[in-house]
Amino acid sequence: MADKYYDYLIVGSGLFGATFAYKARQAGKRCLVIDKRTHLGGNIYCEEVEGINVHKYGAHIFHTSNKAVWQFVNSIVAFNRYTNSPVANYQGKLYNLPFNMNTFYQMWGVCTPDEAQRIIDQQRHEALAHMDGEPQNLEEQALSLVGRDIYERLIKGYTEKQWGRPCTELPAFIIKRLPVRMVFDNNYFNDDYQGIPIGGYNKLIDGLLEGIETRTGVDFFKERSYWEAQAHQIVFTGQLDEFFDYRFGALEYRTVSFEQQTLHTANYQGNAVVNYTDASVPYTRIIEHKHFELFGDRVYSVPKTVISREYSTEWKPGMEPYYPINDARNNAVAEQYRAMAQQCENVIFGGRLAEYRYYDMAPIVEKALSLPIS
Repeated sequence: MADKYYDYLIVGSGLFGATFAYKARQAGKRCLVIDKRTHLGGNIYCEEVEGINVHKYGAHIFHTSNKAVWQFVNSIVAFNRYTNSPVANYQGKLYNLPFNMNTFYQMWGVCTPDEAQRIIDQQRHEALAHMDGEPQNLEEQALSLVGRDIYERLIKGYTEKQWGRPCTELPAFIIKRLPVRMVFDNNYFNDDYQGIPIGGYNKLIDGLLEGIETRTGVDFFKERSYWEAQAHQIVFTGQLDEFFDYRFGALEYRTVSFEQQTLHTANYQGNAVVNYTDASVPYTRIIEHKHFELFGDRVYSVPKTVISREYSTEWKPGMEPYYPINDARNNAVAEQYRAMAQQCENVIFGGRLAEYRYYDMAPIVEKALSLPIS
C-alpha cells in the first residue's frame, strides 16, 4: 500500500469532512478533500451578497452544551452572540417560539403561568378523552402534549408543509416532546452556548481546511476506482445508498428549495427566522440573513437586505437531499446499508447523509473529533 499518495481521501467538504480533515492533519496525516459542488463547506456554505453572509442552504445556528466542542470551534473562528428566537406568523398574527409565556399571552391574553397551565391542561384532557390508548400519530401526540389551540395555529400547517403529508399520517415519535416554558423566554435552544461564526461559516470551513489539499467540482462516483486508489482510507460523507449502488433500493428524503431576494430596505421582518404556520402559505419560513450577524440598530448600517423563502418538497434524484424520512420502510433499508458499511474496513461513514440520520452541527463536530486517526 506504499503507493498510496494520501492517508485519507475525504469525500465531501461539509462540517464532518472538514473537521475530520483538520484532526487528521494535526496528527500528521496527508489528506485530500474532494467535493462535487463548486465550493467548499457543504450545506453551511455562505455567499456574500450586498455585504451580507447568506446561508445558501438554509439557516444554520450552532448550539451546544459541550464546552469542549464550543471551545474547539471558537479556536478556529470566534463566534458571535446570536440567540435563536424565531417568530411564528399564523394568518397575520405573530407568536413567539418556542411555546412560552409570551406565546400564551399572545394566544389567550393570560399573564401568569397558572392561567396558561390551566388552559393547556384542559385542552390536553379533552384531547386524551377522545383517544383510545396511546397517541397513534403526530396529531394525537401534539394534542396530548399542548392541546388544540397551539396545535392548530402553530404546529399543524407548518408540519404538514414540512413533511408533505397530513399529521394523521405522520408517526407520533417525530414530536415525542414539545417545549412548553412557563417563563417569558424566547430563546429557542436550551444549550449553554450558541452563535454564528463572525464573518460567516466560510471562515470556519476555511480555518478547518487550512493547509489541506482540496478539489471542488469533483464527482467521486464518476471516477470511483481512480479516487479509491489515491488513499489508504476513505472518509465518506455522501449518500449511504449511493455508495452501495442502491443495492437494497433508494432511501427517501425531504428537500428544501429557496427563493432568494435582495430587497431595497434595511430591515424587512425584524428577525432572522419567521415561520409561516398557516397551510395556505406555500413556504415554511422566511430567513432574513443579516440578523444572524447584525444586532440592534447595526442592521441599518447595511442599506439592503437579503431574504430566503423556504419550500419543503419531496426529494427526487438530482435534488439536494436534506432530511432523512425515518419511517419504518426507510429505517429498515438504512439498517441494511449500515450493516454493509460496518464491513468496510478502510471506509469511515460520517454525517447526515452517510449515516441516514439527522444531526445538528455540534454533534457532527463532536463525532468527527472523537474518531481515532490511524
